[in-house]
Amino acid sequence: MLPDNSIIEEHNKPGLNEHRRRFDFVASGINNVPGILQQIKDLQIAIPSWALGAGGTRFGRFSYGGEPRSLEEKIEDIGLLHCLNRSGGAISLHIPWDIPSDIPAIKSLAAQYGLRFDAVNSNTFQDQPGQAHSYKFGSLHHSDKVVRQQAIDHNIEVIRQGMALGSEALTIWLADGSCFPGQLNFRKAWQHTYESLQGIYAALPANWKLYLEYKPYEPNFYSSSVADWGQSYLYTSKLGSKAFTLVDLGHHLPGTNIEQIVALLLMEGKLGGFHFNDSKYGDDDLTVGSINPYQLFLIFNELVEGMNSRGMNHATDIGWMIDASHNVKDPLEDLLQSVEAIKIAYAQALLVDKSALQQAQNNNDAALAQEILQAAYRTDVRPLVAEARLQCGGALEPLQAYRALNVRNSLIKKRGTKTTATGL
Repeated sequence: MLPDNSIIEEHNKPGLNEHRRRFDFVASGINNVPGILQQIKDLQIAIPSWALGAGGTRFGRFSYGGEPRSLEEKIEDIGLLHCLNRSGGAISLHIPWDIPSDIPAIKSLAAQYGLRFDAVNSNTFQDQPGQAHSYKFGSLHHSDKVVRQQAIDHNIEVIRQGMALGSEALTIWLADGSCFPGQLNFRKAWQHTYESLQGIYAALPANWKLYLEYKPYEPNFYSSSVADWGQSYLYTSKLGSKAFTLVDLGHHLPGTNIEQIVALLLMEGKLGGFHFNDSKYGDDDLTVGSINPYQLFLIFNELVEGMNSRGMNHATDIGWMIDASHNVKDPLEDLLQSVEAIKIAYAQALLVDKSALQQAQNNNDAALAQEILQAAYRTDVRPLVAEARLQCGGALEPLQAYRALNVRNSLIKKRGTKTTATGL
């Protein structure tokens, strides 16, 4: 149900004159507009296969109707998003929720929508049907070597699936931990986890990366085996040059200075990628930029500065992925909003006067440094982001186009009201 170019062009027409006025006004005060537009175009955000259905909490889940019933339908939904915003050109799969039954056909379908396969994600936080051993008390850190080997074998299988699809990265998030003091031996749990990760790392192809995610709590509430960025960094540093830390914006305790973490990981060459979302209290998995857009900008400011200092390619040297759960929003609308927020924060960070900021920092001029950052943050870069999208053939206003096309009702008519996305 992809809208063809003529439909998008027709939708764009009423707003083109106003867009041009706003764009010309903003562009008049910016140096190297073509270069900035190209950087905005190049940044593609991977859409997770698990974010296309209604999410939920342990208290309940409310279906939205028309949810994708298969991997093929998930690819169709992401293809639609990418058609509208020209910024979601990749899909990140969760295995075993989305194991392709026909890999050549799935690759062909993704190519039709202009999508590539980003990092593949393993799952040892759930017991799957027919699984021999339970992960109730952990996976890679489990006291029983047989359980640990089962979890290692699963990750190696995920790598095999990813290789067939053209992916080049494995993301590992562990639910391993403890709920009560004395439940496990911290040192032994760490050693078991490290030895298990070594087994997975040894199976990585030469051109692959391993992303190790961290989280301070949940589902375990006393300890986690990879609780923070320091523990992830320790594991990945010991594993080798193909192992990196993955930052999920929601996986931090309230008040954590995420931008400082990003800067230090970049400095050490160990920042592998992101799972973007937003939060007020914990791992809330809310729409990117919906709670604290200034923090998102500050994170991107450190990203741009750090990547430039290392001569990195902004679009390809770090994995850009969304990880969110939608309980009260249409998931596709939420993803359109999230991608837009990421692009806005990135564009704002590109406008920071780096030389002036460095001089203010060298002079210990805190007030001027704040003014320089906030001058970029307060710039309305939405016309820049829209122009980049427009030049790529996307919709001037993706969310409005999605609603005008009546996409959700069309999906409900096609798929029904009682569908449930795989993995949810």
